[in-house]
Amino acid sequence: MAKPSLSARDRLIVALDVPDTRAAETLARSLDGHVGVFKLGLELAMNGGIDLARDLAADGKPVFLDLKLLDISNTVTKAVENAAGQGFAFLTIHAYPAAMRAAVAGIGDSALCLLGVTVLTSLNAEDLAEAGYSASPDELVLSRAQSAASTGMGGIVCSPMEVAAVRAKCPDLNIVTPGVRPAGSDTGDQKRIATPASAIKSGSDYLVVGRPITQAGNPAEAADTIVDEIASAF
Repeated sequence: MAKPSLSARDRLIVALDVPDTRAAETLARSLDGHVGVFKLGLELAMNGGIDLARDLAADGKPVFLDLKLLDISNTVTKAVENAAGQGFAFLTIHAYPAAMRAAVAGIGDSALCLLGVTVLTSLNAEDLAEAGYSASPDELVLSRAQSAASTGMGGIVCSPMEVAAVRAKCPDLNIVTPGVRPAGSDTGDQKRIATPASAIKSGSDYLVVGRPITQAGNPAEAADTIVDEIASAF
């Protein structure tokens, strides 16, 4: 089961996957106090999202910068160095060993938690085979999680389906889980999913939820419902 030191609200990460910073800022204001962390990804990063991330962090809000870095080692190290002093809570790196080693080399004394992205929750076994991988999703996730732990990463991102196996082998890693959908929600483009309570019971530390909150008629109310479900898992 997940480590108990965080509150239920601390564990909820909302994905601000909206097209522009004005919409994201409005959404963040409406969810302030209802979620633990604000996640900004590539879509928003390409439209002023990095500046918004800095503003939220400067205002004391935990910010998850979901850029999934992967490049030559020197570039990854320098990118992490640039991010490390800006007050962000999380930054994602694709969980390739060389990229993770390079990222850890750039962290310095920062409290930034580096997360290795194992296998995207939008992928299944057929997708991996098409990409040239012979391993199943759970095998590849576990291998990459163990590599993240040995490299000194702060945690990993994996689907709910692999959480229990990762927790058993890597008890000290922070596990961040996307692909979380409250019962009855549309699965969208996610293929390996679970409910908030089941993900927490399996051992997730943080849950990433996007559309079930951001597209709800009342996002704050939707977030509170998920927080209640997280609390019930304990």
